[in-house]
Amino acid sequence: MSSNYAPIILFCYNRPNQVKKTLNALSKNIYADKSELIIFCDGPKSNANDEELLEIMDVRKIATNQNWARRTQVIQREMNLGLANSIITGVTYVFSLFDNVIVLEDDIVPEVGFLKYMNEALEMYKTEDKVGCIHAWNYNMNTFSKKQSTFFLKGADCWGWGTWKRAWKHFNPNGNILYEEITKRNLQFNFNRNGTIDFTGMLIDQINNKNDSWAIRWHASLYIKDMYCLYPVKPIVRNIGLDGSGVHCGNLEINQNTTQEINLEKRKVSESKEFFLHFKQKNGRFI
Repeated sequence: MSSNYAPIILFCYNRPNQVKKTLNALSKNIYADKSELIIFCDGPKSNANDEELLEIMDVRKIATNQNWARRTQVIQREMNLGLANSIITGVTYVFSLFDNVIVLEDDIVPEVGFLKYMNEALEMYKTEDKVGCIHAWNYNMNTFSKKQSTFFLKGADCWGWGTWKRAWKHFNPNGNILYEEITKRNLQFNFNRNGTIDFTGMLIDQINNKNDSWAIRWHASLYIKDMYCLYPVKPIVRNIGLDGSGVHCGNLEINQNTTQEINLEKRKVSESKEFFLHFKQKNGRFI
């Protein structure tokens, strides 16, 4: 592996309990002491009350409390950008300085081997133009071959991820253009993972301002470029924001039986047939 370690970006806002757990876990990661960490703290909304302002300040105190990696930089926004704009502008800014990135949100808690997996995968597939995203979370795929640790699906994902400047340049924030391209090419069924998840509906809702999802646009951007995301068979991060504490996640019960380490073996870049043999979406569960 290259001696260069991808910078880590952490996005946070007003959840001090979550961000503390995430930072504590990240600081214990293999390669944390070799990595640069850039923390973006979103600013308060114009109508924020005293309790919300206190939570935002608590998050900033935690972020600046110690050096969570080899070097930690904290960028504190004066105004509220919202999650989507915060991530889009933050990732774009970091790509003005680096060629690859690892991205976390404040409720994505990494296991100890997370940075090792991400850095090794970013290095392994850096020249594979068809690979646009490395992902760290997945439903616990007990049905997969025991020897298989990763697989590919077309598109991108967002619960602990990494990418390269060469792939991020394809990100299109215009949901209308993405939707028009998908429908023009009659890709709706495949874009919806063979009818298992209503990604098209999520994209339509984003266009109609019913959600503010940057992630559906990231997924669609890579999908229409015929690019793939590498997934682990077992997750190496935990989402602790499924308790209703986050703006964009409700209460969900998902099997998050994480692993501490992923042993990578380079795979052929093609969509996993095994995934579609077993995957069904039912109340947010893999069955």
